[in-house]
Amino acid sequence: MKINFILYVSDQAKSREFYAIALGKAPRLDVPGMTEFELAEGCVLGLMPGKGIKRLLPAMPDPETGRGIPRAEVYLTVPDPAVYHMRALAAGARELSPLGPRDWGDSAAYSLDPDGHVLAFASKL
Repeated sequence: MKINFILYVSDQAKSREFYAIALGKAPRLDVPGMTEFELAEGCVLGLMPGKGIKRLLPAMPDPETGRGIPRAEVYLTVPDPAVYHMRALAAGARELSPLGPRDWGDSAAYSLDPDGHVLAFASKL
């Protein structure tokens, strides 16, 4: 099984650069209409311009009408969440919560990506 998560973004190039910095890796695919980052074997984070999904699914509400409203969270368990979080902030993320212990047994830091999606980097305590 292959798992793809796709975020609708307003500016594919800006989001590509943001995630390349935050994740510390280049995309595995970067073509007009889709950028993909392999997060783990068989698990991909895709970035698709909102206008692309609007064209594919015209009966659905325009994703741009939800801009600024958190519509998705990307929660990534990584070896050193502080490093990832700092890279995201350096790339332009807005910090929501610094790295700290969470009730569910993780240490996690939260920010917002350029499109307002919640981005969390975590590790087990």
